Amino acid sequence: MSRLILIMCALFSASVFANTKVLFKTTLGNFTIQLDEAHAPITSANFLRYVNDGSYKGTIFHRVIPGFMAQGGGFDKNMQQQQSYAAIKNEASNGLKNKVASVAMARTNDPDSATRQFFINYADNDFLDYSSSKPGYAVFGQVIDGYDVVQKMANIPTKTSGFMKDVPATPIIVTDVTIQK
Repeated sequence: MSRLILIMCALFSASVFANTKVLFKTTLGNFTIQLDEAHAPITSANFLRYVNDGSYKGTIFHRVIPGFMAQGGGFDKNMQQQQSYAAIKNEASNGLKNKVASVAMARTNDPDSATRQFFINYADNDFLDYSSSKPGYAVFGQVIDGYDVVQKMANIPTKTSGFMKDVPATPIIVTDVTIQK
């Protein structure tokens, strides 16, 4: 039942909030993501759920690999994993590609396991795209302003923290996230 409600919300939000812009304020500066709700309605609705409930605020970019991607949304500055809603269906077959500055959902080996973590591509990561032989990673947006801030993340030295590698030694904290009107 909850999966049906999420799908219905996704379809509703696609018609009401087409091309929603989300401003991220971080300790390194600000950047704006524009969602593609027409091509990724379920993923966009899921992302907006975390934006609207304020749970991205106080999270960090916990995995940054220069030339590849910057991943965030799932851990606080103490590397404590944050609560998530139910996983969503993978929309990687939506035609959107993992290109420079695109935003996609992180997931486990299970294609339908994405919850709250997302990543921003530093390169054209075609190997992450959907194909008939692999499920891919669902792109749902694009950084349209402040990509230089995202690029600054790649300049922060990284460390290993517990089981996590590529953790910025100086935390990159999300201080606020708002929908732009």
